[in-house]
Amino acid sequence: MAHILDNIIWRALTTRQSEFAEACGQARRFQREITSLTAFEEDSDRGYAALANLVGPQGTAALFLGAPYESRAGWDFIAGAPMLEMVYSNGALPNGQSNPASGMVELGPQDSAEMLALATLTKPGPFGTRTHELGSYVGIRSEGKLVAMAGERLKVPGYTEVSAVCTHPEHTSKGYARVLMTEIMRRIRERGETPMLHVRADNSRAVQLYERLGFRVRKEMHFAVLRTSESADVVR
Repeated sequence: MAHILDNIIWRALTTRQSEFAEACGQARRFQREITSLTAFEEDSDRGYAALANLVGPQGTAALFLGAPYESRAGWDFIAGAPMLEMVYSNGALPNGQSNPASGMVELGPQDSAEMLALATLTKPGPFGTRTHELGSYVGIRSEGKLVAMAGERLKVPGYTEVSAVCTHPEHTSKGYARVLMTEIMRRIRERGETPMLHVRADNSRAVQLYERLGFRVRKEMHFAVLRTSESADVVR
């Protein structure tokens, strides 16, 4: 029997986050302003055809795959990398308020432009002008400027993903990621859910931090950003 975290984007868009979904047959995607994440019910010719129909010619699709992407007619591979799916596993959750000088603040619609700018600079993963609508986001400001943030993205029954963990290059090594993640994890656990996350497999520094916070690798996956061409098959 499949685990609820298998094909997590599809499950999120067909359960707890269905209000953000656009659909075509076996394919789903988040509304464009939310994020470029997409999914299909199964990794098959029909799934890719439905996805092509959904995103349209020259449309972009960001996918979580169980294996490295294999070339398909009608699709161009833009970028990708091996990825780890990690789940919080009964670790000792430290106090998220342990550094009162950090200046932690709630983030919302009024911070959207700054959040997008920080994500564009640090590249934690797909991020849009409305990504903040997916859940709680917290940040740290220095001299009024947003220099670090973390929040929630994918949600399926029983689990919420910690995401957009990023720090401005001029403010690293100050423990901001740990403080912000801990606060987001605390909120998730208070709802009776389990925190989980995705990280590039080659980002050893981040993986080590997540392990210290109590996350363990559940499975290896692959992230792929694809673009359709005029020759892409579509579902009729």
